[in-house]
Amino acid sequence: MTRFLQGTMQALSQAYHLALLDLDGVVYLGKNPIDHAADSIRAAEHAGMTVEYTTNNSSRFQRVVAEQLRGFGLDVESWQIITSAVVAARMVARHADVGSSVLVLGAEHLREEVSGQGLRVVEGAQDNPQAVIQGWYPDLAWHELAEASFAVERGAAYFVTNRDLTIPRELGIAPGCGSLIQAVITATGVEPVASAGKPESAMYDEARLLAARDGEEPVAKQACLAIGDRLDTDIEAGNRGSYDSLAVLTGVTNPHELMTAPAHLRPTYIVPDLRGLNEAQPAPTRREDGAWLCGAADGAAQARIVDGALHVSDVNDINALRAACCLAWEYADGGRDIASIALPDFDL
Repeated sequence: MTRFLQGTMQALSQAYHLALLDLDGVVYLGKNPIDHAADSIRAAEHAGMTVEYTTNNSSRFQRVVAEQLRGFGLDVESWQIITSAVVAARMVARHADVGSSVLVLGAEHLREEVSGQGLRVVEGAQDNPQAVIQGWYPDLAWHELAEASFAVERGAAYFVTNRDLTIPRELGIAPGCGSLIQAVITATGVEPVASAGKPESAMYDEARLLAARDGEEPVAKQACLAIGDRLDTDIEAGNRGSYDSLAVLTGVTNPHELMTAPAHLRPTYIVPDLRGLNEAQPAPTRREDGAWLCGAADGAAQARIVDGALHVSDVNDINALRAACCLAWEYADGGRDIASIALPDFDL
């Protein structure tokens, strides 16, 4: 059965207790803040929502990220930053014996997190590491990839912080960790044992545990909202872990990708930017004639398929995109080829 977009009577920041908020493409692009993000986060916290920042970036210390966010006017503590390095180090520690040697390809943050789990960081395959863990950082060199390959060939368990193929930067889209680990996979023929980052749900699960302060019980999954700009990481991780999710259009994802998304990449809600976090979400509805509507009854946006094309009432309206997504998903899940119909070009 198709899972369509949902609606809420309350603002999302009141309907959910814990926001699992991505950073790149949601709060900032590189060093630059995204419009409306900081104000919206402050408003959500004022409404009672707890915010944790979940990022596949393993290269930056939690305290450094927190300082950057404070520079945007946010009140952030280091514990609120859940990086893939934090999750990966905990993951490797569950696999390796205490005191085991681990070859780390990554920035100092990843090395520090691995050491903090009682493991010994080594520099090369000649140290016979029990495990290899590879993260993203801009100074990664060929000889490091070679050492990782040698160690994996000798039997070391291979872990990665994330499998993002790309990463948004100030000047555009750049190769991410997922692109770089392909060098090791190609050289060795060995796939990673596990990935700490999204689209695995481990990051959200760990975030819930780390947010439980002073012995509190973790927030229930149904009270958590995964928020991100990437369908194939943030949203898929939510779906894999049974978390509701919110897709924002300030980063990688675009309307066309949303309309053509397969079931495992579809979010629970869609908003143009984080201002939607503090708004109630209208639930799209289907009419008997097959059209989909979204919004107030007296001015609802519409989507329908006519003569081999999906038409909407207004390509500038987010509610029209919500209606179009539900219509497109219904069409695809009915066994028809969504690529066979013309889709609208939204300008949101």
